[in-house]
Amino acid sequence: MKGRKLRKLNYLEALTMASVIEELKPDVAYVDASDINPRRFGSQILDALETKVKITSSHRADSTYPVVSAASIIAKVSRDREIDKLKARYGDMGSGYPSDDKTITFLREWLSAKKTAPPFVRRSWKTWQNICKKTLDEY
Repeated sequence: MKGRKLRKLNYLEALTMASVIEELKPDVAYVDASDINPRRFGSQILDALETKVKITSSHRADSTYPVVSAASIIAKVSRDREIDKLKARYGDMGSGYPSDDKTITFLREWLSAKKTAPPFVRRSWKTWQNICKKTLDEY
């Protein structure tokens, strides 16, 4: 695949899940689909696998499958640790979620002071793009 397809976060997530599945070699893999279409998401994972396994791809899989619930908790704890590392280096930026006022304030102040995105922010993130647009509109 070329171009834009490679840059889509859902596709990259499917590739990452496929690499984890390849390493763990389960008979069945339960995944919480990040794509609006869970069947397509499961197919993208299957296409990236060298060995075929049964993929169960669904939305809100963490409320249906205990193994996905456990993985979700582990992922949340890991994310929180990474946010703590960023806070130690760059200052308190809140939770990193777009609904967090502290995160939004941090990003606005960073943009005003440095005229660029923090190195850990994806420039294609809609929240970042909105902050940039609003800041430009104020001038």
